[in-house]
Amino acid sequence: MDSPCPVPPEQRPLQEYEQLLASWFFVWPSASLAGLGKALAASWLLLLPIAVLVASGSWVLRPDPVKVAAAGAVAAILMPLLLLVRQWLGWRYVHRRLVSERVEYEESGWYDGQVWEKPLAWRQQDLLVAQHQVQPVLLRLKQSAAIAVGLMLLGTGLCQAL
Repeated sequence: MDSPCPVPPEQRPLQEYEQLLASWFFVWPSASLAGLGKALAASWLLLLPIAVLVASGSWVLRPDPVKVAAAGAVAAILMPLLLLVRQWLGWRYVHRRLVSERVEYEESGWYDGQVWEKPLAWRQQDLLVAQHQVQPVLLRLKQSAAIAVGLMLLGTGLCQAL
């Protein structure tokens, strides 16, 4: 006979996964690489004018507007990259909790941490979700980060070539 689960509902790994899916920010990579790309491109476009403005303050770049625009475009890639890191950390945290055999939780505050071993049925369900739902999201995030870093390196090379 299984004992009732002592873990508060909002701290259960499957609930944490569902909370990520309900979040407007963390849901970006869950659907498709194209959907994630659109959201990251929008964040890049939002930061682009500010980055170009900052780049225009450079004494070295000021006489050449093409270099100013290129430097601003490369610097603006930092925003999507930071967003990807934050999403990676959130999805990785949930993945680790889903594949773990035990659930660490807090009963009423930070000072009373407990550990509860998942029953076999919970472990199987959590592993399925981790492998078939969360793992593809982590893969999309890795691919997107590689593309962003590649664009940043390519842009840096182009800026120096100009």
